[in-house]
Amino acid sequence: MKANHLSGGWLAAWISLISNFILTVIKIVFGTLFHSTALLADGVHNGGDVIASVVTLSSMKVANQPADEDHPYGHGKAEDIASGIISIILFIAGLYLIYEAIAALLNPEFKTNILAFSAAFVSLVWKTILYYYTMKVGKALNSKGLIATAYDHLADIWASLAAVAGIGIGWLGDQLSIPYAIYGDPVGGLIVSLLILKVAWEMGVQAFNVLMESNVSMEKSEEYRNIILSFPEVKRIDQLRAREHGNYILIDVRLSVPGELTIQEGHDITRKIRDTIKEKDKQVEEVLIHLNPWYEDDGR
Repeated sequence: MKANHLSGGWLAAWISLISNFILTVIKIVFGTLFHSTALLADGVHNGGDVIASVVTLSSMKVANQPADEDHPYGHGKAEDIASGIISIILFIAGLYLIYEAIAALLNPEFKTNILAFSAAFVSLVWKTILYYYTMKVGKALNSKGLIATAYDHLADIWASLAAVAGIGIGWLGDQLSIPYAIYGDPVGGLIVSLLILKVAWEMGVQAFNVLMESNVSMEKSEEYRNIILSFPEVKRIDQLRAREHGNYILIDVRLSVPGELTIQEGHDITRKIRDTIKEKDKQVEEVLIHLNPWYEDDGR
């Protein structure tokens, strides 16, 4: 099953890489030929996506390597590092698109052409399919790299939508002799550039939190707490920490149980708790449990 998951993830990553490369060539060539600022900038953005796809493929290969002496917790954070790199690429692309949009507003040289519109429309449809496919596979495999790539596709959808709208408005303005329709392209590009920066920021913050060992969500933590307290032998949870480590979760917990229990009984309880948590949350890779003795006169 794991091998099938890995092959499915790599297939999605390779499809994203090849698609981004083809779209990059199409957009840059058509954008240059027909002097479309939106299409050319979108092509440059897709060039960044090619780099992002290469990073995702590399990180997935590293993240799925087994634990070793130097990395006893595995290599799961490789995908979070990749997610952070992709967010930086997106942020830089967003800044570049803002620059291009402002330059086009100040000195518009856009020439409308139905072929440029067609290239932008094909990109929009292609990227929409890629987004839903990559997000579905990424969530199924809990792959941070693929999910980040899917969000990258989503940013591309907005960029392609702006190109379609801008080129379409410009072309329609030419047909109807509307003088200010030429500004539809750079205005749309400017709006989308800000959305791309927002996506990049949110993705980068999430990756940074995982790399800094931040705790899982309150909902997740409460779920684990309820599972542990469902065992009558557990008198108190002294400490509960859970953190994401790439595509899996590590849990550390300190529990107070009756001090009269034997070592074997304590071992059996920890095993039952560990198995129950991992059964109810397949994302949990390891549960480290430390037992403290509890007595009636503890006062707590």
